[in-house]
Amino acid sequence: SRQYKVDGGIGIISSRLTVQGPIKKDTCSFIVSGRRTYIDILMKPFVKKSSAFKGTGYFFYDLNTKINYRLSDKDRIFLSAYFGRDVFNMNQKDLSFNNIIEWGNATTSARWNHVFGPKLFLNSSFIFSNYQFETTVNQSEYEFKLYSGVTDYNAKFDFSYFPDTRHKIKFGGNYVYHIFTPNSVNAKLGETEYDFSSVQKQKAHDAAIYIGDDFKISDKVTIYGGFRAAMFNQVGKFVRYVKDENLMNNIDTITYGKGETVAFYDSYEPRASIKVSLDKNSSVKASFMQNKQFIHLASLSASTLPTDLWVPCSDVVKPQGGRQYAIGYFRNFFNDHFETSVEAYYKSLYDLIEYADGALPGDDVNDNPDNYFIFGDGYSYGAELFIKKRTGRFTGWIGYTWSK
Repeated sequence: SRQYKVDGGIGIISSRLTVQGPIKKDTCSFIVSGRRTYIDILMKPFVKKSSAFKGTGYFFYDLNTKINYRLSDKDRIFLSAYFGRDVFNMNQKDLSFNNIIEWGNATTSARWNHVFGPKLFLNSSFIFSNYQFETTVNQSEYEFKLYSGVTDYNAKFDFSYFPDTRHKIKFGGNYVYHIFTPNSVNAKLGETEYDFSSVQKQKAHDAAIYIGDDFKISDKVTIYGGFRAAMFNQVGKFVRYVKDENLMNNIDTITYGKGETVAFYDSYEPRASIKVSLDKNSSVKASFMQNKQFIHLASLSASTLPTDLWVPCSDVVKPQGGRQYAIGYFRNFFNDHFETSVEAYYKSLYDLIEYADGALPGDDVNDNPDNYFIFGDGYSYGAELFIKKRTGRFTGWIGYTWSK
């Protein structure tokens, strides 16, 4: 950006403001952007003062900032930050009841782009992120708080290598240090505070390396082959609560010291695809991939509140995994005015995770959340149809998916 610009807007439910401009001409520039909804404010005149729900509302706000710095023709640095929150507030005056739910992310990152030469490029990123969920319930003199969160420290190094016009090779690695805070609860009655939980934070090292080559064998055949190797290591301090057969009582505890391995998993993930051009208008594609994930979102269907919990692999929770097979036929019609495709896929899944029936928020206080999970396998398959009009005064697309 070579000059300062200010953009803004006032809408029916939200307002926004963006400021951007140079810090040093042709070298460094910035952009700052923020917005806030005000549904809560707009609803106030329409809620009667006598209403039991006076003061109930929802809004969200976020802020984005970014700075670009050109060190040289071969080096650029990008600094960015994001902060966002959703807030829901429910009041019931006749019951002296108030419930506030807040959730959102905060993240900062530094990215360095370096050009080694015409064939090799590096993109390095260093990222901090923090997700938080908190709900507070007040009724008369009683206050109850439930909190959970995830904090990540992430370093990524991604290389792009183009040895010739037939190869597009990408390789690299990343390392993440995770800190998971499961549900923690405290309460207050008048001036007396109660801390119900000894929070068992779960800490883990998560690392991976990968390589992939997009190889154009001929004008008609292109193949892709790739491989990713990953590891996940949960470490202490950590206390494992051992339950009885009915998951009702703690019958034992296992204590892990600082840095001691609680659980270790590795993953080897091949992936491959092939594209064959049948003629200038049609082609066939087929692919296979195998994946594992070490972090899971456990949904609590017994609650209508947004109490989903991010949980890592542990000595109880294994990595979720899947294998996917896909094949598709692609064809253009009428001098590429229309683009069509039909694809079919099959996916096998294992070590899926969800809360056991009857589990409720707070059950895992002074406990481990994964003591209330159940696990299983699954599969899915289906077909996808797609047609797109690419040119002319009237354009658009329509898709249809059938899946089981």
